[in-house]
Amino acid sequence: MGKLLTVGVVLGGLLGFLSERFLTYRSRLLYDREPENKDLPNCRLIEGIEYGSEDLVILPNGLTFISSGLKSPILKSFAPDRPGEIFLLDLNEADPKPVVLKISDGFDVSSFNPHGVSAHIEETDNVVYVFVVNHPHGTSTVEIFKFEEENNYLLHLKTIKHELLPSIDDIVALGPESFYATVDYYFANFIMQYVEILLGLPWSSVVYYSPTDVKEVACGFYFTNGINISPARKYIYIADSLDHSIHIMGKDDNNSLTPVKVIPLETIPRSIDVDPVTGNLWVGCLPNCWKLFNYDPESPPGSEVILIQNILSDEPVVTQVYANNGSVLQGSSVAAVYENKLIVGTGFHKALLCDLSEPEHDVA
Repeated sequence: MGKLLTVGVVLGGLLGFLSERFLTYRSRLLYDREPENKDLPNCRLIEGIEYGSEDLVILPNGLTFISSGLKSPILKSFAPDRPGEIFLLDLNEADPKPVVLKISDGFDVSSFNPHGVSAHIEETDNVVYVFVVNHPHGTSTVEIFKFEEENNYLLHLKTIKHELLPSIDDIVALGPESFYATVDYYFANFIMQYVEILLGLPWSSVVYYSPTDVKEVACGFYFTNGINISPARKYIYIADSLDHSIHIMGKDDNNSLTPVKVIPLETIPRSIDVDPVTGNLWVGCLPNCWKLFNYDPESPPGSEVILIQNILSDEPVVTQVYANNGSVLQGSSVAAVYENKLIVGTGFHKALLCDLSEPEHDVA
């Protein structure tokens, strides 16, 4: 009788613990949040992008690289057998059309599964290096390409894989072969990744990589997602999606990171873009991540864009710029501005382009 009582107490305690963890998990995913639509004038869906625009990076001249076709066990895909692609978009054009970039022979395009993307322009010769987080066959690598604009071509230079990078989400390039990367999961195995999130383990991190030095430079996050660098290259911005916050870190001379402050949000931040002129942050967000993980075409995940101004001041200003319930744009992941154009990408859906300078008209 005593043994049965002990077993009952243990099982009851375990069930109570798991129930509490599940409720916390749902809360972190903002499962009951339903923000009202907040439209922008002069917006249209970009023709030719149908299967995702997970991340993007805009060069100073307006050329934009967009990663598309991300596949993940937790992410809806409208083309599960289609390899991923990198699009090029020229935001200087009045009606920009995406062009698929060709990739050099020898690179396995059939298993290309692009996630985060970044770029570095070498000052000495203006060579553009494009960094892409790739998940071939469920693994994590960083692919480095040289961009050849005259041929709309990516020359593959190097594949980087490291034990400190078991599950990479996003990346910010620092040089031709160096970067910071967000490691969203401690484990590489999908089942263990789910357990990690369900139990709310703060085991997510940021890793610095160069050919001569690889090290973890920040840890204790619930789910690191987007990462970017300030225009003066003194600060690193990190999105912790499941903590609903943006972390500001000081960049040290040895590439270690020192915490500066944390900005709490009321949404789930994903990729971060930094305005090179103002230093303001544009953040693609999910208003409700529960809907992303449990996709229902009748109630799809919505989209949200926030702008953070004066981020280094004592009183940063957080403004919701755009919100949609999924009727136009599902599951936003990134937002960025070039001059007066705002582009909003998604993990598996379309991409939205808004002209912020023209007279108002309806979203098409």
